Amino acid sequence: MKKRELTFRPELDSIIRKCQFCNMAMVDKAGKPYVLPMNFGYEEDCIYFHSAPTGRKAEILKNNPNVCVSFSADHQLRWVNEEVACSWGMKYRSVLAYGKVEFIDDFDEKEKALKIIMKNYSDIDFSFNAPAVKEVLVFRLKIEKLDGRALGY
Repeated sequence: MKKRELTFRPELDSIIRKCQFCNMAMVDKAGKPYVLPMNFGYEEDCIYFHSAPTGRKAEILKNNPNVCVSFSADHQLRWVNEEVACSWGMKYRSVLAYGKVEFIDDFDEKEKALKIIMKNYSDIDFSFNAPAVKEVLVFRLKIEKLDGRALGY
């Protein structure tokens, strides 16, 4: 199967929009990698996230906001010869998004970000109570660079 780079922005956007979760990679103070699956929202060159206000992820991101976020879609197991292990492979399309995380503190901006996240999972126009918005950590990745790959497509 042939691997190819993806550069056409609408194709990259369509891969991101197909995904129900992504994986966020970050680096802690000791220089150790830390990767987590995350729910997200996507709008206007920004990826939105939420989490508990404390914990390892929050601590790492506050210390080092540089992240890489991985999206992967259209997986299909393929083989040339079912009895030859080295002929097996996975068709896929993927995107890596790079940038720095920015924390959102303004109540109205946090609520807007939470709505963007929920749009990825439902058509319902959600409302949020004030304590829920105040107590959640909301942050966004302003995309600085996107890399895309496809294998078998």
